[in-house]
Amino acid sequence: MELSWLSWLYQAVAQVIIWIHTAFSTVLNPDSGLTWALTIITLTVFMRILIFPLFLKQMRSSRKMQELAPKVQELRKRYKNDKQRMNQEVMALYQGAGANPLGGCLPVLAQFPIFISMFTVLQKMANGEPSYGMTQELVDSARSAHIFGAPLPAHFWMSAEQLTTFQAGAVQTKIVLGIFVAVSSLTTFLTVRQSVTRSMAQMPDNPMAQQQKILMYISPLFAIFSLNFPLGLILYWVTTNVWTLGQQHWFYSRYPMPKYDAKGNVIPTPPKQGVIAKIRKTPPEEQAPPAPPEPKIIRQQPSRQSRSKRTGSKKS
Repeated sequence: MELSWLSWLYQAVAQVIIWIHTAFSTVLNPDSGLTWALTIITLTVFMRILIFPLFLKQMRSSRKMQELAPKVQELRKRYKNDKQRMNQEVMALYQGAGANPLGGCLPVLAQFPIFISMFTVLQKMANGEPSYGMTQELVDSARSAHIFGAPLPAHFWMSAEQLTTFQAGAVQTKIVLGIFVAVSSLTTFLTVRQSVTRSMAQMPDNPMAQQQKILMYISPLFAIFSLNFPLGLILYWVTTNVWTLGQQHWFYSRYPMPKYDAKGNVIPTPPKQGVIAKIRKTPPEEQAPPAPPEPKIIRQQPSRQSRSKRTGSKKS
């Protein structure tokens, strides 16, 4: 699955792998499974940080669509007998509010070339081919690494004869790979469920949400295809699923579902404070009781004396 127009990305991924592995090798055995597992996990986290702005854009677009949900439902009821007009009015509403229904595809589209690059580079390493700037020594190091007794380049359908070249047992390798595939399937399901549950709670009668609900139960089946993937690539997929779960939980807890008034307008709600803000927040200092008001000073003006008293004359 090597695409020539992505060769620059293959070289970039391979170079990042070299840098990360070199850094971990300063304190760990360069040929150990721990070193290579940390290398793949760190590479995955680094890639997800790069596309984090796309995730925020996706979530903000999704939140705008949720805020427009009552108006969308009203349009669907008004034009329920005219599907074309209904779609035009809904799209005009989204465009006017700056919401993009396809915004949720951005992170997936961004991850696809990265996934292809990871697959291609790890497949080259599994086949013992030093490519994209990798040395033969680095490739041999990856091929000799074992994670819980399973070789890093091994996949589930490898024969016992092929696994003997990696000095690994067939039964132990298949058990480890089966567990990783099961974890990959579970994290995929939880990731989709987390998003679909929020959409269903917001718009239960949305046909798109119903399709997403069906996809939620079908998505774990796609993990079966990962039986053909090397262990290093499955580790990448599990890591990115766990990262996605954490990202979505952070966003959903910080920005809860919008609330509406009787007229269907969104009630503005301030975002919740994060963990760091709660830790840094100090308890309010006790205010001293207000000082009693000072007594008002009333100046006594001298009374005006008569002219006779002022001059000292006596009345006759």
